[in-house]
Amino acid sequence: MAIPIRNVAIIAHVDHGKTTLVDGLLRTCGAFRENEAVEERVMDSGDLERERGITIQSKSTSVEYRGVRIQLVDTPGHADFGGEVERVLSMADGVILLVDAFEGPMPQTRFVLTKAFEHGLTPVIVINKVDRPEARPKEVVNEVFDLLIDLGADEDVIECPVLYASGRDGWASRDPAVKGTDMVPIFDEILAHVPEPTDDPNGPLQFRVSSIDHSDYVGRIVIGRVHRGTLRKTRVMHVDRDGKRQEVQVRGVFRYVGITREECDSVGAGDIAAIYGIENLGIGDSLTDLEVVEPLEPIAIDEPTISMVFRVNNSPFAGREGKFVTSRQLKERFERELRTNVALRVAPTDSPDAFHVSGRGLMHLGILAENMRREGFEFAVSPPVVLTKEVDGKKHEPIEQLVIDAPDDCVGKIIEFLGQRKAELQSMSSKGEFRHLEFEIPSRGLIGSRTRILNLSQGRAIMHHSFLRFGPDRGELAGRIAGVMIASSMGAVTGYAIDLLKDRGTFFVLPQTEVYEGMIVGEHCKENDIIVNIGREKKLTNIRSSTKEAFTKLTPPRLLSLEEALEYISDDELVEITPTSIRLRKAFLKEKDRKRSEQRA
Repeated sequence: MAIPIRNVAIIAHVDHGKTTLVDGLLRTCGAFRENEAVEERVMDSGDLERERGITIQSKSTSVEYRGVRIQLVDTPGHADFGGEVERVLSMADGVILLVDAFEGPMPQTRFVLTKAFEHGLTPVIVINKVDRPEARPKEVVNEVFDLLIDLGADEDVIECPVLYASGRDGWASRDPAVKGTDMVPIFDEILAHVPEPTDDPNGPLQFRVSSIDHSDYVGRIVIGRVHRGTLRKTRVMHVDRDGKRQEVQVRGVFRYVGITREECDSVGAGDIAAIYGIENLGIGDSLTDLEVVEPLEPIAIDEPTISMVFRVNNSPFAGREGKFVTSRQLKERFERELRTNVALRVAPTDSPDAFHVSGRGLMHLGILAENMRREGFEFAVSPPVVLTKEVDGKKHEPIEQLVIDAPDDCVGKIIEFLGQRKAELQSMSSKGEFRHLEFEIPSRGLIGSRTRILNLSQGRAIMHHSFLRFGPDRGELAGRIAGVMIASSMGAVTGYAIDLLKDRGTFFVLPQTEVYEGMIVGEHCKENDIIVNIGREKKLTNIRSSTKEAFTKLTPPRLLSLEEALEYISDDELVEITPTSIRLRKAFLKEKDRKRSEQRA
């Protein structure tokens, strides 16, 4: 007799503790040995995921509780990776909605809950981090139910169970005032409220690909749910998103046991399986019976909202630091990415050396660029551009919900700044010592705002945003106020030159950094761009005091991360990205070419 199954996705806003909660659930069910050394956030396996503390790709795991196999899927919380959430929900029969006991529902909470309702999934609500000193669990529960009503939830959903937990300490409770001992209450509610799969185990095969992984031993591994029939090591029909059919061989079948995959002979209806042996399977593709070819509907993913041009690096330093530098290598890399990154779009441009790459947000494209540079790619990227569309003959642009928690003393400055970025304040309330602000803002108004808001609040503000809808264009936006300092020639940066130019603005480079003509080396304190001799050396004479000017005290430079660099650049600038360097540069390196371009414009 087949073991009963429950398929559960864990959804929440970014940083509300999904991956940490999974750690606690695995420990409660004995997925780790007592003497086993286990890292925190065991489901976040990628280098970038561990560095940033966020989930980028969804992961599956399985635990057994009271004779039932509970399959848990950890999802990304950041809005830019919403494509991952949408396809993972197609594998689930229920969701655990996790909400921070202090922050309450945030923009991405609304997004993931909306998607769960579209799939007909009922949530088990878990108020996490109730051990925080500033936790306010009862108020947060009311806010969650207000959100459910706002989203049009029916009575069955509004009567869903509420639990209180500390994922970090590994306990859950039905009473916020009572500290639990383990995660058993969550498992009990999963068994009580998440329905068992009703898929037909005896019908012809239907399997849909939801995510893709890689193994050094067997190559490409595809993961998905068996929606009908039984998946075995046999020949099946592959139907892609465009309806193209091809007979293929399944060479191996895995099911999840704890955090590992275990090879098996077959996986039945309602179960989550991983298979290998088929190289060209993509996200949303179906595998069906050879005789009865009935593919499942491809998973619908929201359209991209932002675009950048990735191009071959043509700077004087091109080819010095990267292994993959040609347009052919860039094109092959994008084709590989499109197989797994369903929210991404890649289109050719007028130039064979450049590609339009569109995604769900700046972080979505920034993560792609960061992964590529770590793989050894070298390329240049244009400023992000928001994608618009026409509705009834009028231009509409993406509008996002922006939520900021900031101290009282900087709220006025933040509201004033966001007003200049065409944001509209929707609500303001108190949350402990912070003010909770909600805005509607064009996506283009958000580009470059994070750094400015952190500066205005001395790093104390917390901001989150999520796509809301397309709305009428809100008019012209002021660009970057300050100009830049541009290197006049190739050479190494000297401390002497930085000291002479320190009153002109802030520098982005350290002494001894190699620069070239047209490279941006700092931000000018005025609106215009200036050309500077950043490699100027001190003239030596035979008249020198023994102690005079023995030491030159330099202000530390402002070193930009990749995403900060992408937010910073203007229309006539590029970011040069290599495995070891991130450089800002003008699109036209020579001053006469820049002037000619300005005259033509």
